[in-house]
Amino acid sequence: MILIIDDDKAVQTSLSLLLRQKGYEVALAHGPESAMIQLDRHLPKLILLDLNFSIETTGKEGLDLLSRIQTKRPGIPVILITGWATIDLAVKGMKLGARDFISKPWDNDHLLQSISTILELEKEHIPALSRKKLDQTYDFDNLIGEDPAFLNILESVGRVAATDASVLILGESGTGKELIAEAIHQNSKRVQKPFVKVNLGGIPENLFESELFGHKRGAFTDARYDRKGRFELAHTGTIFLDEIGDLEWANQVKLLRVLQDHTFEVLGSSQTKKVNVRVISATNRDVSKMVSEGNFREDLFYRLNLITIRLPALRERPGDIPLLIRFYIENLKNYYDKPHIDVSTSAMDWLKNYPFPGNIRQLKNVVERTVLLSKSNSLEIEDFKPHLSDTPQPVRKGSLPEVGSMTLEEMEIQMIKKAMIFHQNKVARVARALGLTRSSLYRRLEKYGIPYE
Repeated sequence: MILIIDDDKAVQTSLSLLLRQKGYEVALAHGPESAMIQLDRHLPKLILLDLNFSIETTGKEGLDLLSRIQTKRPGIPVILITGWATIDLAVKGMKLGARDFISKPWDNDHLLQSISTILELEKEHIPALSRKKLDQTYDFDNLIGEDPAFLNILESVGRVAATDASVLILGESGTGKELIAEAIHQNSKRVQKPFVKVNLGGIPENLFESELFGHKRGAFTDARYDRKGRFELAHTGTIFLDEIGDLEWANQVKLLRVLQDHTFEVLGSSQTKKVNVRVISATNRDVSKMVSEGNFREDLFYRLNLITIRLPALRERPGDIPLLIRFYIENLKNYYDKPHIDVSTSAMDWLKNYPFPGNIRQLKNVVERTVLLSKSNSLEIEDFKPHLSDTPQPVRKGSLPEVGSMTLEEMEIQMIKKAMIFHQNKVARVARALGLTRSSLYRRLEKYGIPYE
């Protein structure tokens, strides 16, 4: 049963009809006291709670009632119903334990989707005890590991995938956040629909709207043709917003709008388009800290993280290192025509105790580089050591830095700066020399703060 708490008869009637048509049992309450009476009589599965009653417009009555509900019936999920002007109140409600907030006038499909998602997440479940059991239930072919903490993450991924819940994936660089996002989509009801990846850290601030929402021909200089944005391309599917922590404040507001009411406007057009997407985001930054410091919008944070998945660093699950190494070795045998190559027991034990600051990404690169350059079929400690130097080595002419001595991003910055000096800041020549389009180079110059004319 779903309990609707709202003093507006029209709202009660509209919501009741909508929910009953979808097979839900409904109970009504017009204010705080009648709501508490209903809670004495029933145990609702979910509550829809308006923030304002009678002539009250501050939201205090609604927040006070939310606190009373949490005390009397802890654990019952609550969805707040609010106007756009009271989003700050909705965020306060989320802090008090509300699961979601819906703006008036609400979209029926969005509301039903939110209710379905929350009720699905509330279902009792038995945690998977083995990797075998997980693999019998879900498609996790590209997710390697048997560490208990990692299995708990996979179990959460499987459960969340079946819903339309927004997911925020946290973890250090190289821990496999994109793989987790792909697994969520692969095991969802949207698997046959688009999966669109967006690296927000690589989009200059002035191109954000064009990239995300598209543009019409003539909307700005160089807009020579109409272009669909990433949200439109992801319609009915999933959009993966990587590096969400790098999003500029002004663009956070624009993103919040499309997540809030599921509509957007193409740059250069006044036409409003509606979009149905499942949003997965990821970052290696501490978003909670960014919120407290005023660098990330709190309302956007709550929109993104209905479910949060934290990925452990590779050093926190060393038992999975041998499994990952064997997985990479098997994939590389045919690729490099080395069918008999393997890793010695001593080398495997040594690698298992290495901290791998670059996590899974670094491990994969080290294994591939070692397989490629080794002259022996049995890889020993000495074969891996040159590619795991802890001390950064100078880059000599005609040579590459050792794996682990610098990140790919640091190498990219260094190469762009050298090319800019060599070609005297002539962007077109630098772009050709680096094999980039001019727009791609401009994005990198903006991202890394490299000056240019």
